[in-house]
Amino acid sequence: MIWTALESYFAANWLEIAGVVATVVGIWLTTRRLLACWPVILAADVIYLIVFYRTRLFSDALLQVFFLAFTLYGWWHWWRGVCEEGEVRVEPLSVRGWLAGLAAGAIGAVLLGWLMVRVGAALPHLDAALTSYSLVASWWGARKHIASWWLWIAVDVIYIGEYLYKDLKPTAALYAGLVALAVLGLRDWRRAAAGQIAA
Repeated sequence: MIWTALESYFAANWLEIAGVVATVVGIWLTTRRLLACWPVILAADVIYLIVFYRTRLFSDALLQVFFLAFTLYGWWHWWRGVCEEGEVRVEPLSVRGWLAGLAAGAIGAVLLGWLMVRVGAALPHLDAALTSYSLVASWWGARKHIASWWLWIAVDVIYIGEYLYKDLKPTAALYAGLVALAVLGLRDWRRAAAGQIAA
């Protein structure tokens, strides 16, 4: 009976589960500052584009399109850094950079929320805000800023509630794991930055 229920659940949710696995592996590789993170994250982006479109979380689906672009950019930017410096080096983010990123996230949230209301998206304003700030976090991560981990922690905590509400339990569990991975990434990148300063 249990096996039948599990088999049925996996058959109905295999794509979402594949997205969970790819995302966890990709983010873990990112915490280690390994270039191999980028092709894995690229696969996760494509999978979640489909998952979110099917559940009418259109802002999240649109986010995956931007993630595809940021993933390709991050892959190139990190690769270039490894070629020039022999490793992925953490870069500081200025106060001006913090303020600009947070302002861009707020503006994006308002504009995208307005659009999502008109297309009948589920949770249009919340989803738009999370999408907008996820783009900021992705950009900061592609640019190798520790600040990306702080923003990911905040965004992912709120995403957990959104996905529970939309009955995307594997994705909610994923985002709980992503909070833990973001804390790990924050710790490891801070250590790397301290090591760079000491060197």
